[in-house]
Amino acid sequence: MLNRPLALAAGLVLSCCAAVVQAAETLRVSAIPDEAPTELQRKFKPLGEYLAKQLGMEVKFVPVADYPAVVESLAADRLDLAWLGGFTFVQVHLKDPTATPLVQREQDAQFTSKFITANPDVKSLSDLKGKSFAFGSISSTSGSLMPRYFMLKQDNIKPEEYFSRVAYSGAHDATVAWVQAGKVDGGVLNASVWQKLVDAGKVDTTKVKVFATTPTYFDYNWTVRGNMDPALKQKIKKAFLDLDPSNPEHKAILDLQAASRFIETKPENYKGTEQAAREAGLLK
Repeated sequence: MLNRPLALAAGLVLSCCAAVVQAAETLRVSAIPDEAPTELQRKFKPLGEYLAKQLGMEVKFVPVADYPAVVESLAADRLDLAWLGGFTFVQVHLKDPTATPLVQREQDAQFTSKFITANPDVKSLSDLKGKSFAFGSISSTSGSLMPRYFMLKQDNIKPEEYFSRVAYSGAHDATVAWVQAGKVDGGVLNASVWQKLVDAGKVDTTKVKVFATTPTYFDYNWTVRGNMDPALKQKIKKAFLDLDPSNPEHKAILDLQAASRFIETKPENYKGTEQAAREAGLLK
């Protein structure tokens, strides 16, 4: 009788340990919601299957409502791996300096944003003065921060004073839809999504045109939580770096990520992004 409570206690400890092990064997992955949720899921599915195979563990995609939710979840260890923009990485890194950016697409080291319009009279930003304008999410690097920063630095444009109305669509594809429908006179989005929409025939290029492009900057990366086992970090990094465009299966994964290949990245690459955010008044 004396041993029975001990046996029950031991059973509970073993059950708890098993739950911890099971949780540890699931890689919780998410991404900033810069496109429609269905598109994010479609893009991630083959990548998730590839990572599960390479890592020997379950990989689960965790949808989030908005950009701040990704930042908070990764910094609070509710996520293990997340696809971040440069600005959201800076926000995560300020909350958790040990959060580690592992890889980025080759193009993310030389990223740009595209200014678009469906108004035939608009040929430059000066033609948009006093008209309506749309950013993506306020936390978007390519859909808000860097375009805002370059407008301020190069043309001394403060959007809230320059445009008649400033709106936030929430996502790059939504910005295109707003511009095409005439909901706003101009907008800005990342170059990669713009090209993808054009290639897929999802934007009417007889109506919507690019009239300006930003200078280059560092943008997207895959970041892991800071307290992750270093061995697992290296396995994840290797899995991305091993994606080979000459392998048809790998190329299909890369194509969905709009990537030619993945390369290593580091926190120092995003110092300029942090400076831009502070100068644009998006970080206090």
